[in-house]
Amino acid sequence: MSIELTGIADEAGASLNIQIDAHRQLGWRSIEARVVEIQGVKGNLHEIPDAAFDQVVAVLQEAGMGVCGFGSLIGNWAKKITDDFSITEAEIGRAIKRMKRLNTRLIRVMSYAVCKGENGVDLEEQFAPERIRRMTEIHRRFADEGLVVVHENCMNWGGMSPGHVHRMADAVPGMKWVFDTGNPVFIDDRDKPGQKQNSWEMYQAIKPHIAHVHVKDGRWDHARNDAVYTYPGEGDGQVERILGDLLASGYEGLISIEPHVAVVFHGAGSADHLGAEEKAREQLQSYLKYGRMLEAMLTKLGAEIRR
Repeated sequence: MSIELTGIADEAGASLNIQIDAHRQLGWRSIEARVVEIQGVKGNLHEIPDAAFDQVVAVLQEAGMGVCGFGSLIGNWAKKITDDFSITEAEIGRAIKRMKRLNTRLIRVMSYAVCKGENGVDLEEQFAPERIRRMTEIHRRFADEGLVVVHENCMNWGGMSPGHVHRMADAVPGMKWVFDTGNPVFIDDRDKPGQKQNSWEMYQAIKPHIAHVHVKDGRWDHARNDAVYTYPGEGDGQVERILGDLLASGYEGLISIEPHVAVVFHGAGSADHLGAEEKAREQLQSYLKYGRMLEAMLTKLGAEIRR
């Protein structure tokens, strides 16, 4: 069986040129775009100014590098369900136009941040009906344009437990999911209070709806009360077991790396002690190493890497 690899390219570096170079070195044909930096402008691909986006399109076309998906800000862990829905609607409109221009069909979304009190404890009121209403509308808006929404099991309502996955999937039939192997390592399992999620159990809940995969790995450090991210297969994300099952099941989507080993966007990065230039080198080299290790794992599992 053949499989195609890609990556959330800003983890190699913010600069679009660095992202393209990293994927060329790995022999990959596309990037999964989230944050891009071009000529001093930096931001999410569906939020940067039009002039900067035009430059991104030109650079990608000249390099012959595709964009397989958008890692959007829609409903992500920084967005509140109590925020006005017009914010999301505007993001949808901008994303659709730009996805079409880049011939990109896939966009990652979430179902808004978990509501927490000042003590960090989940609130009883999570506005589930409103989340479901919004996710139904988000899914419809993109589907009407021939585009595919994938909901991620991250720090949002739909990713709170296998039970929440089932509830969201049942409520928004036809919506696809992106499964991240490493997210369960650091997310509380609301089905089992006091425990972190189990990657295999979350995978089993999401498996019927998977259209995309993010590979991340790590383990929970109780002393630090934080996640420590590792190379694939070295943590508790059960990466090899999950990928082996995906291959055996005939999975035909892309597999995307999201290393986090040198940079974390919502936590402490493991290279924060380094200077800017050293950190940039560490980001790129760790990204390349991560991609090559994943290729080796997939080859061991019997997959052919499609380029």
